[in-house]
Amino acid sequence: MADIPPTTARYVLHAFGASGGWQPGDYTERLISLIARADRDHAAKLATIYPAESAAVRLAKYDENGIARLQAIATSGEVAA
Repeated sequence: MADIPPTTARYVLHAFGASGGWQPGDYTERLISLIARADRDHAAKLATIYPAESAAVRLAKYDENGIARLQAIATSGEVAA
């Protein structure tokens, strides 16, 4: 899994309506939405170009503790894998 910077974690938290999120700019907001809605093939293609954003979205969508993990990354100030 790609490293997830705190800012990326905050943007994805916002996209999923979780506490600790920050509203990103328009491009990043649409990118995160696109990754979250993409089918498996397109999500894989996007992950090659946007690995951190894709990893964060996967955590939020598919990991049982993903939101909590993103919140921990967002508050730690450290890049996490």
